[in-house]
Amino acid sequence: MTTFTSVDDALARLAGERYLASREVATTVFLGQAMERPLLLEGEAGVGKTELAKAIAAARGARLIRLQCYEGVDSAQALYEWNYPRQLLHIRLASAEAGAPGESRSALERSLFSEEYLVRRPLLEAILADDEEPPVLLVDEIDRADEEFEAFLLEVLSDFQISIPELGTLTARRPPYVVLTSNRTRELHDALKRRCLYLWLDYPDVEREQAILTARVPGIAEGFARQLCEFMRLLRERDFYKRPGVAETIDWATALLALSRDVLDEEAVEETLGCIFKYRDDVERFRESNISQVLAQVDIDRSM
Repeated sequence: MTTFTSVDDALARLAGERYLASREVATTVFLGQAMERPLLLEGEAGVGKTELAKAIAAARGARLIRLQCYEGVDSAQALYEWNYPRQLLHIRLASAEAGAPGESRSALERSLFSEEYLVRRPLLEAILADDEEPPVLLVDEIDRADEEFEAFLLEVLSDFQISIPELGTLTARRPPYVVLTSNRTRELHDALKRRCLYLWLDYPDVEREQAILTARVPGIAEGFARQLCEFMRLLRERDFYKRPGVAETIDWATALLALSRDVLDEEAVEETLGCIFKYRDDVERFRESNISQVLAQVDIDRSM
């Protein structure tokens, strides 16, 4: 595979990886490549942000390098660290052979802090990659990291180079394709947003979600897929702590087929609530509602 040649090419190749993108999404993906700008994807959990990065990598035939952010992540965990156990072993071996002609002290120091003992973390791996096709660097859930790490990341993405005191400055031969995702647990700084092309991913409409379901869940009947997507649409209009996303729709459909269900009724819904909701309060709130009324609304919508 190669880089995308046009918006239509991006649209078709993403679809080939079973990611049914809108034209707006495909345009932003293509521009991110053409302008060599990171993509910042925001949206509710489960709408396909991480999946889009995976689809971009697969469509381009590129390696996906993922940095999962979390509270407390620092530059050493994201960039590089030295392999201290191997360095210690090397020192001990050098000491044991001290009586024989061997390394001088300065030569020993140089060998200890060479690339042989450098452990590449995701950011450095993406920068030093010599792949035929530049890798896709996924910085997942950047909003979970603290502001200091965000500022550090901005510096790295500005020049795609890293300064390592023992080795000097290392620069990317070709910049990786960068995708950042955020669930908006906190606001990101304007400086980082200005560096990126921004894209808000929302829940898909019923037609698009049905097409996604048909592509992702082989063997599901068209009418049954429509029924599930209509049901999910109605759930997302209600007040839950975590409204179900597309990922939950796919899991739910897969579970129902595994149970040999092909019609949505109260029993089928009750049996599989764990595929739809991930919080106890949401399960209890849903059980307090009138399930049969929701199912009746689904049937009305299907008949219209």
